[in-house]
Amino acid sequence: MVDVLPLVEARLSTSLGEPDARAAVTFLGTDRIEVLRFQDSDQEGAVVRYATLGMSVHPMTDPTAMLADPVKGPRAELVLSVRAGLADTDKVLRALAVLAASPQVEGVVVAPGASLEVGEPLWPGAPFTSVLVGEPGGLVEDLELDEPMDPVRFLPLLPMTPNEAAWKRVHGAQALQERWLANGTDLRDPVRRSVPLD
Repeated sequence: MVDVLPLVEARLSTSLGEPDARAAVTFLGTDRIEVLRFQDSDQEGAVVRYATLGMSVHPMTDPTAMLADPVKGPRAELVLSVRAGLADTDKVLRALAVLAASPQVEGVVVAPGASLEVGEPLWPGAPFTSVLVGEPGGLVEDLELDEPMDPVRFLPLLPMTPNEAAWKRVHGAQALQERWLANGTDLRDPVRRSVPLD
């Protein structure tokens, strides 16, 4: 069996640069989850990216399956991008580790379009308590693994306010993303307000 994590970390570093900080969280009965922090500057200012490392060690298994396949099945890591210096976003590490451990702990398959609920603000004072899982392949390319293993997908997380999360449950992920786009919502703004939903 190939050791997936060094390959995942190398792909993250190739795409995002070297991490400038890392933290590890271990939950009872699960493997250790690390969260890496990357600093990035674009034309509009500095962006901080947080990426999980450890979620992809095991494939995610359909909770209705009788037996978990130790090799085949979707694998993923999570990536969150926020504007730097506007909020104490480094406190998001624990929330990200909780989300990354959810396939092991709760037997969920994390896929694009899904909502992941944290149950408390993502960081102190954050207007968000959940995230929408975006489509992979944009920021960090999928990492192909040897057959029969599925590739590791790097799933962007888009913070949602409670109102947006409730609206998404009724209207769907696509409709919420279209609403964000139509309103020019900066999804990396850690203190943004809810998009107009009426």
